[in-house]
Amino acid sequence: MPIILDSNAFFVPFEFKIDIYEELERLANVGIEPILLSPVKEELEKLVAGGSPKMRKDAAYALKLAEKSKLVKVDAKEDFTDDVILKIAQEWNCPVFTNDMQLRKRLRDINVPVIYVRQKSRLAIDGRL
Repeated sequence: MPIILDSNAFFVPFEFKIDIYEELERLANVGIEPILLSPVKEELEKLVAGGSPKMRKDAAYALKLAEKSKLVKVDAKEDFTDDVILKIAQEWNCPVFTNDMQLRKRLRDINVPVIYVRQKSRLAIDGRL
């Protein structure tokens, strides 16, 4: 099962000490295929290049972690990464892992399942896989 990961999903392991890949497997209860969309990768690369020293370090780690996901190149005509995520999730009918409240609401409005961190200790899902 493909699961699209938003950039903030890759920061979860060191913010909350959660192994996201293991938790996604547990939550889905089937084999998963973590998906890294090219605009999300570009977002992480920008943080590595231009954030504060702590952000650069965290983003570099997040980018390294993202290598475990399948990179899907997307011709992103949309201005915002969130719009690309919405479009692909709806086309593929697959869940998205994000902690972004606005993106979560937009995804739920179009009936896309959303995976997020709950109680700072585990992943949870809104919707059906």
